Amino acid sequence: MNSFTRRMMVGTAIAAVALGGSIGALVAQEKPVIATVVKISGIPWFDRMNTGVVAYQEANADVVATQSGPATADSAQQLQIVNDLVAKGVNALAVVPMDPAVLEGTLQRAMERGIVVVTHEADNQINTNANVEAFDNADYGAALNERLAECMGKEGKWTTFVGSLGSRTHMQWVGAGEENAKKYAGMQLVDANNESFDDANATYEKAKEILRKHPDIKGFQTSAGNDVLGVGRAIDEAGLSGKICLVGTGLPNPSADLLESGAITAIGFWDPQKAGMAMNTIAKLLLDKKELTDGMDLGVPGYEKVTVKQGAGKGLLVVGNGMVLADKATYKDFLF
Repeated sequence: MNSFTRRMMVGTAIAAVALGGSIGALVAQEKPVIATVVKISGIPWFDRMNTGVVAYQEANADVVATQSGPATADSAQQLQIVNDLVAKGVNALAVVPMDPAVLEGTLQRAMERGIVVVTHEADNQINTNANVEAFDNADYGAALNERLAECMGKEGKWTTFVGSLGSRTHMQWVGAGEENAKKYAGMQLVDANNESFDDANATYEKAKEILRKHPDIKGFQTSAGNDVLGVGRAIDEAGLSGKICLVGTGLPNPSADLLESGAITAIGFWDPQKAGMAMNTIAKLLLDKKELTDGMDLGVPGYEKVTVKQGAGKGLLVVGNGMVLADKATYKDFLF
């Protein structure tokens, strides 16, 4: 039995707990059910996304909109949740894949059964009707790195963190960061692509290890929402706030203290609430057999004039303009 199979068996039980008895209740509805499935439940990023799903439900009484996700950042657990929803026959899925490749078979079966599939953070997903992104991912990764380079004086050692090596957007961001850093001969990438699995404590321990191994390191570029918290804590506890640069994806509210201390230099983000609303809006449009058109307004901030084009697979790629970069001087403007 390989490791993925073992994780699948464990994931079956945990996923059932994550969903509770909700699936049966979902399919008992007379209204169309749009089921949002996130990478992991119970963390600030996806708690914020859930407020968008709730807001969409409140504004659209003709559908049932819900959100669920695994207890830990594990692609096998997420797959089991999606499998269960497909088996129960929800009308639409809005999925933020932990690893797009892991979900391909299940999403293909969903589409064959007439279930609408919308994805997010997965522009390489083959089996989807539409993948929605808040912005161009290469532009975002380069912007994070440019802010990091500015802080570092465009020289010195730096490293990267990703939620997982299978996370499409995270790998795009750090890849674009690496390309951007090539402009500066003095920047030296070391121990790249540390996997965090969106666990702030594990990231904290890994960051401490990197600080011990590279006492002269000057910068970190991070990807998962909890990475800035873990790395920032390690920097702060080492008395290095303001001396080491940290730029990564994170939300203003949980990052506030570390931004104030200087442990976090800057954060990049898009509002996951608005992404949740955009996914559900697209799902409902597709359920109603309406066309997604270039330049259309989804009625969601950051998605007022979206770019729509053919995606990497069967569906469309929908790109908004929701990128935000904030630091100590500006983050209070974006508190949720």
